[in-house]
Amino acid sequence: MTTTLTRMAAEVAEQPEAARRTLDHLLPQQAALRALARDRRRVLLVARGSSDNAAIYGRYLLETAAGVPAALAAPSVATHYRARLDLTDTVVVSVSQSGSTAEIVETQEWARGCGAATVAVSNVPGSPLLEAADLALATQAGPEVAVPATKTYLTQMLALGVVAAALGPEDAAEAAVADLDRVPDAVAGLLETDVTAAASALADARQVVVSGRGLLLGTALETALKMEETCLRPVRGYSYADLRHGPISVVGDGVLAVLVAAASGPLADAMAELADDLHQRGARVLGLGGTADFAARCDVHLAGPDLPETVEPVASIVPAQLMIERLARTLGLDPDNPRGLAKVTQTDR
Repeated sequence: MTTTLTRMAAEVAEQPEAARRTLDHLLPQQAALRALARDRRRVLLVARGSSDNAAIYGRYLLETAAGVPAALAAPSVATHYRARLDLTDTVVVSVSQSGSTAEIVETQEWARGCGAATVAVSNVPGSPLLEAADLALATQAGPEVAVPATKTYLTQMLALGVVAAALGPEDAAEAAVADLDRVPDAVAGLLETDVTAAASALADARQVVVSGRGLLLGTALETALKMEETCLRPVRGYSYADLRHGPISVVGDGVLAVLVAAASGPLADAMAELADDLHQRGARVLGLGGTADFAARCDVHLAGPDLPETVEPVASIVPAQLMIERLARTLGLDPDNPRGLAKVTQTDR
């Protein structure tokens, strides 16, 4: 295993500063977000890949904390089926690291043609997505060289947190912003997490499944995606409910279940119960975050951040990123340049 610092590891370490820059840049745009969303009652999120996992977090946050109905768009409805929808009561938020994925840019243009107000989240100033939006939210992660999205993903989540704070009840906005302001320090506190045992457990596993629930679902799915694309291993990511409804029947000896859990909130206890169930089926459990009770039920555990559930998912991805970078090196792979991937992905060639 090489000990040379990878670009992925360096960019993970840059996240506290990237988070602070992004909040400093985007929080002043709350008034513009509120004005754009006036008289519009729902949000439609457009994304692919890692950005789609950030959008899943945004959807849960908008509905549970801001009280705004939200959904994930299927871009092919716009780009291939060319359906005409009435989006005059909708804010469409398009999320893309590069801002240059043609499918996402085209879907944003389609949404505007259907009457939507458009907000774009991208890390590249002057990108087509930002330039064409009614309101541009440029994250401030800085250039990201490694192919796996780390700091760009985390800052996308912060951008969606700013959107939720702006569109939610005015009397809750100050508290929401205060919670967001805690994220950079929480991220910094997780950078020294010892992931040796977690990476070893993953390397030894015959099969890996990843599961999370509620606000942490996007973090769980991003963990599975990063493991697949960086470590070249098939990994299934499930919501807690989807895992319970059928796929749990294939869990047995040789399976490592990675459970991403919240430390508070209405779903915290359910993840501890799931850990017990998986053990009874012969699986080992690697836990990320969660309650003290949850941690005690895991074979290997990585602590999560000390944050409210609404912003916990933003920092919870950090131990997973560190674990996956270490796993790739353990397997003799280059995490900066996963096989067959490029920094900008076009859905259709």
